[in-house]
Amino acid sequence: MVRHFFFTLLAMQYTHVLITGASSGIGEAIARSLAAKGCHLWLVARRKERLIALQDELQNQYPNIQVFVFALDVRSANAVKELFEDLSARELRPNVIVNNAGLAAGLAEVDVASPEDWDRMIDTNVKGALYVMKYGIPLLKNPQGGHIIQMSSVVSREVYAGGSVYSATKHALDAIHRTLRLELLPWPIKLTSINPGLVETEFSLVRFAGDADRAQQVYKDIEALKAEDVADVVAYCLSLPKHVNLPEVHITASAQATATKVRKKDGSIRG
Repeated sequence: MVRHFFFTLLAMQYTHVLITGASSGIGEAIARSLAAKGCHLWLVARRKERLIALQDELQNQYPNIQVFVFALDVRSANAVKELFEDLSARELRPNVIVNNAGLAAGLAEVDVASPEDWDRMIDTNVKGALYVMKYGIPLLKNPQGGHIIQMSSVVSREVYAGGSVYSATKHALDAIHRTLRLELLPWPIKLTSINPGLVETEFSLVRFAGDADRAQQVYKDIEALKAEDVADVVAYCLSLPKHVNLPEVHITASAQATATKVRKKDGSIRG
């Protein structure tokens, strides 16, 4: 309660927010957090039924905000382009883009990994993020500016066995983020890379192709971050005065030292 009370005291600098990957996990938590703070939302994801359910819930709970939903896959450049063209034509212009859609697929070493898993990660995490920025940035190039939040990972700075391509995609996002800080300097556009560690969401379930037992082992006996913890950090970044920006935020559980080394609840070390 204290955490949420604190964040309600902070005024959002920008209140029209587009969130990709908004149907679950961190994206859904961000939507809930920002709706509670009075933000109007554009929610984007592949699973339309989940988006509609979230839209109905948030509109009923917060009748003073508007919630729009768009079902699309960020891997489609044409679909992303059409989305932003439609928003522009209807004068529905978000001033915050939370580039959250992303995933890990598999945990195999390079010589035995699936090229299809590589394509899925590269197409979603890198190319999908680029498509959203390419077609979204023009909406922010105005005197009022805006804010781009890129959801990345602690592995934008680390690697681990079995995670070569996933880590590579997050390293790529870091390079893109730092480049955009130079390219967008002429405009009042903030850029923040959020780099979470272990967060207990559907992430591992997706990585292990729906194997719930294997996914649960990732979080077993560990007090990992919750999606709401990351959402609170996003809300804080969006609440800072216009002259203040956090370019990067690394956030991990207290019990996590590296991408793979963690302290279990019994005090033993894993990884």
